[in-house]
Amino acid sequence: MPFKGLRTVFYTPSSKDSSITSSSSSSLSSYNRSPMRIRPSTPIHTLSESIIEENMERAKSIITKWDPNSSTFGKVTSLFHESRVEAKEFLKCVRQLQQAMHFYASHNSSSDKLVQAQTLMQVAMKRLEKEFYQILSSNRDHLDPESVSARSSISEDEEAGPEDEIQLAGESISEVEQFSTLAMSDLSSIADCMISFGYGKECVNIYKIIRKSIVDEALYKLGVEHLTSLHIHKMDWEVLETKIKTWLNAVKIAMNSLFHGERIVCDHVFSASDFIRESCFSDITKEGAAHLFQFPETVAKCHKSPEKMFRMLDLYNAIAELWSDIDSIFSFDSTSVVRSQALNSLMRLGDTVRSMLSDFESAIQKDSSKTPINGGALHPLTRYVMNYLCFLADYSGILSDIFANCPLPENSSVPESYFESPNPNDNPLSGLATRMAWIILVLLCKLDGKAELYKDSALAYLFLTNNLEYVVQKVLSSNLRFLLEDHWILKQQSTVKQYAASYVQLGWNKVLSAIPEDPAATTMSLEEAKQCFHNFNSAFEETYRIQSSWVVTDRKLREEIKVSIAKKLVPAYRDLYGTYRDMLRTENDMESVMKFAPDDLGNYLSDLFYGTGAALGSVSSSPSSSPAQSRGKHSRR
Repeated sequence: MPFKGLRTVFYTPSSKDSSITSSSSSSLSSYNRSPMRIRPSTPIHTLSESIIEENMERAKSIITKWDPNSSTFGKVTSLFHESRVEAKEFLKCVRQLQQAMHFYASHNSSSDKLVQAQTLMQVAMKRLEKEFYQILSSNRDHLDPESVSARSSISEDEEAGPEDEIQLAGESISEVEQFSTLAMSDLSSIADCMISFGYGKECVNIYKIIRKSIVDEALYKLGVEHLTSLHIHKMDWEVLETKIKTWLNAVKIAMNSLFHGERIVCDHVFSASDFIRESCFSDITKEGAAHLFQFPETVAKCHKSPEKMFRMLDLYNAIAELWSDIDSIFSFDSTSVVRSQALNSLMRLGDTVRSMLSDFESAIQKDSSKTPINGGALHPLTRYVMNYLCFLADYSGILSDIFANCPLPENSSVPESYFESPNPNDNPLSGLATRMAWIILVLLCKLDGKAELYKDSALAYLFLTNNLEYVVQKVLSSNLRFLLEDHWILKQQSTVKQYAASYVQLGWNKVLSAIPEDPAATTMSLEEAKQCFHNFNSAFEETYRIQSSWVVTDRKLREEIKVSIAKKLVPAYRDLYGTYRDMLRTENDMESVMKFAPDDLGNYLSDLFYGTGAALGSVSSSPSSSPAQSRGKHSRR
């Protein structure tokens, strides 16, 4: 452009205008003193407003694209499934849209742009609400609490290992787990966005409805039922026991997987708000968990017979083992009802177990059977009580808690001579041990009374020997051994030996009395010797006949008693037999006089204590009979 042209752009006043310029000087002076407010004919676009407008246009474009009411594409397609990049951009635009709303609200609250921004925000929230619902619904299987709980455990293990192990573990995660992790991340992003922009209520309602249905469905599949006391009271025990077994399996899965996993999902999705996180988890799980832990309390109220105690202990043990998890998972104030219900069930079960054991003790004391057991064998009461106590000893850990600081009933103290612990304070189970020792003492006292039913004192002692030996053996072969300790066991074993010795003395006294104390030093005439053998034969035959139907149930004890009898009987009879054998050899009726060779006695003794009631066989031993021949004739049948 020529220089002249430039001048037309930069206006210069002519001589014609000089007068105007001159006349205006006074006005200019006046202007400098009182400046005028000049209002531009067009708005001034600041830099920040321009950026806001650009962001709004970008937000309008992407939000409108995914508006299901204005776009068929947006109606049938999932934003987060179609493009995760675009989903992130959508969330970014929503945040920018909020900034625009703040800007217009603070600078020009009546601006059309503010109304437009508000409308777009409502559309965006509707879209995110729809996305939140779609992700939750389509990932029911991928976000089930059990899988989430398992992945959480894996993650905890991974964090503890070296980086290379973490890498390997990460590569081993299945496609389903990866997908679930992405879903949880998307849900968290949407929740954070909706909550921060004041649309948390819609988000929370959707989450509660869907997740509660998942938890309730899982509990139903686990067999958890809401049974009233009336239902349980009318239920056959076999049916109820099946339901107890189902519950024992269900409660472990529910705590270790279902509720644990739901807590993880809830904490992750609503990590931005402690209040919402608590509210969601409480509303989703509280009802189902309370029903779950109400079942043991209801069972404990309805069934209190001692035979049901072991199932009560199973229920108690399950809650006790899970208590730390219960306290941790349901730690919110709003879920305290779950903790209270679990604690109430524990207390009710503990009361029921204590009541059952008292009833069990009373049942022992009230046993009124008056019929002596044939052969002095093991009494059914002994077998029943000891088997019961052995099973109880398997629960010694929880029983020690149940009976902690729970003294024996009044007038039921255990005599120190019966049960002593070197230092009860050193044994954490001393209270339970005392209780077990007391019940055994009640049993033994009852057996003492039943021994009095026998007319034969020897048989009464054999009965006591059998039953106390059984008690000792059951203690030695069970966890009762660790409760009652060696001191108690040794004392009872000593009593068994005393009972056995009393049996031998009373049961064989007549036979042993028929033999002179020192046959070799005793001088008897032929007739006296014949009478001596006659007395012995008669006493032995009668004793054998009577005791052939008697029983010693324990094999080792049986052999020990036989040896004890043989040691007293056979050597003394052998001396008598050897001393007068030659004298009686010439007698025609020698075989009828000396019916038994010394070895015959041992053979006959070997047949005792099986309860067979075998009759004494005829013996044709003669002075010339060899021991081998005698054993052949009278070997055990």
